[in-house]
This record gives sequence, C-alpha cells and structure tokens, in this order.
Amino acid sequence: GEWDTETTLAPATHVTFRRAIATPGAPSGRRAPQRARLGWDAVPTARGPRPAARRPRPARAPEPAVPFDGVVVYTDGACLGNPGPGGWAWAVPGGAFASGAEARSTNQRMEITAAYEAVRAHSGGPVQVVSDSTYVVNCFRDGWWEGWLKRGWVNTARKPVANRDLWEPFVELVRARGDVSFRWVKGHSGHPMNDLVDALAVEAAQTQRPRVGTSA
Repeated sequence: GEWDTETTLAPATHVTFRRAIATPGAPSGRRAPQRARLGWDAVPTARGPRPAARRPRPARAPEPAVPFDGVVVYTDGACLGNPGPGGWAWAVPGGAFASGAEARSTNQRMEITAAYEAVRAHSGGPVQVVSDSTYVVNCFRDGWWEGWLKRGWVNTARKPVANRDLWEPFVELVRARGDVSFRWVKGHSGHPMNDLVDALAVEAAQTQRPRVGTSA
C-alpha cells in the first residue's frame, strides 16, 4: 500500500485514507473485498488538530460623521420595480427638502438624480452629500469618474458607462465647484434623515408628484 492524503472527517475522529493499490501478478478470480473495490481504506489514527474556523466577514461600518462647515444634505432614490416608476428626494436636517419623480426609471438612476438635484439646489457654499448608495458615493470618493474620463466614458470592463447621461453633467458640476464631498450612511438602519428621504422618494415614486417643504 501507499499513503495518499489525509483529511478530517469529524471533530471526534481523525482518519487517514490509504489508497488500495493492486499488486502486479496478484491472483485474480476472487471477489475483492468491498473496501478494495472502492479503492480506499480508512484507518483511524491519532486525532489531529481541528482546522481553524473561518471568521465571518465583518459588515461594512458606517462612516463616522465629522464636523462639516457647510450644508449636509441627505439623499435617496426609490423605484417601484427595476425599471419602474421612480422617485428621488433630498433633505437638510432642520431645513428644506424636495422630491421628484420619473415615470420609468431604475434605482441607480434615482440615486444619481437625488444627489445631483441636492448639489444643484445648494450652490452657496460647501456641500456634503450623505447617501446610502455606494454607487453614488464611490464614484466621487474613490475617483471612478477620473477613470471614466481617461477612457472616454468606458468602464474597466471596456463597456460604456451606464447612466452616462446623468453622470456626465453631475461630474462636470462637482468638478467645477470643488466644494462638494460625499459620505456613505447605511440604509434602513434607523437613521432619521435617511429614513426621511427614503420615505419621500418612495412617496414620489408612488404618486409621481414632486414635493417641497421643510423637514422637522
């Protein structure tokens, strides 16, 4: 025989598998034992160490809020079906809010539109956009747009950038201003402002009517 490999079958038993190898010239004609026909022979040995358990991948932590000398505006988008009737919204804590709708859209398009409209509505100084969309936040915080411009609006997969008609004017606006930053917040986590813009966006998608007002 010959030792081939080892593995652990269960926490209580460490088993070494030995490959049954036929010997040239061995007598034939008799029915081989079951284990020889299967080709493996399990022989209990001393228990070995347990394999290390894989640690679960930690969830992404929300980015901490830091003092910001400017307007902080929360944004969100919603869609009833994807594609389907869409809605977007932005709101400033203790200040104004606005929402809008689109008859046929997608979640991503509504997320982009919400952030774009928020920046357009606040042109008097620095703005920080807080969104639960990594699609929106990462575009600016991680510089996706820089690669898009260098490649002529083609992504890393060499395909046209999706939603370019929205991204292009948004990127141009943010670049021209130079005072817009982005921060990610976990959605549906009980954050009052994220919950507010989510409700406004869903309402806009359902009613297909815009709203403006003042948040509490």
